[in-house]
Amino acid sequence: MANDFLVTSPVRPAPASKVPLLIVGVVALAAAGAYLYMHQRASEAPPGMVLTGEAKAYVKHLGLSDVGMRAHESYMGGTVVEITGKITNNGDRALKQVDLYCVFYDTMGQVVLREPVPIVRGKTGGLSPAATKDFRLPFDNLPASWNQGMPQLVIGQIVF
Repeated sequence: MANDFLVTSPVRPAPASKVPLLIVGVVALAAAGAYLYMHQRASEAPPGMVLTGEAKAYVKHLGLSDVGMRAHESYMGGTVVEITGKITNNGDRALKQVDLYCVFYDTMGQVVLREPVPIVRGKTGGLSPAATKDFRLPFDNLPASWNQGMPQLVIGQIVF
């Protein structure tokens, strides 16, 4: 009687391709890098805006009032968000320039945009002591992750 044993080699599964895993890893790293870049960019101070010691001491003499926000459709079909208000110089010095940072947040409280904007310029007459000026700040580039709330308005620069 002959041995009816069949000798076979063990079946080994084909090696799994590492390409899909590699692609997922590269995409995840790229997404993380893009997030970190945008987050860092949003939290950096723009060049040129400096609040000097003299200006820091004078900030207490500036008042923002009647600040409001509204959105409307632009002529190009997009949405424009406008921040309007008044700035009053309660101090004794004439100001050539005042710039604000408008700081926009997401629903998690993270900064998504920090935009420097002028509200007083020398070419429009500056801001004399005891004077009040209206300002209007249009934004058409707000990130989709913005929480739709009023941005934080921070004096970023005063030029005497």
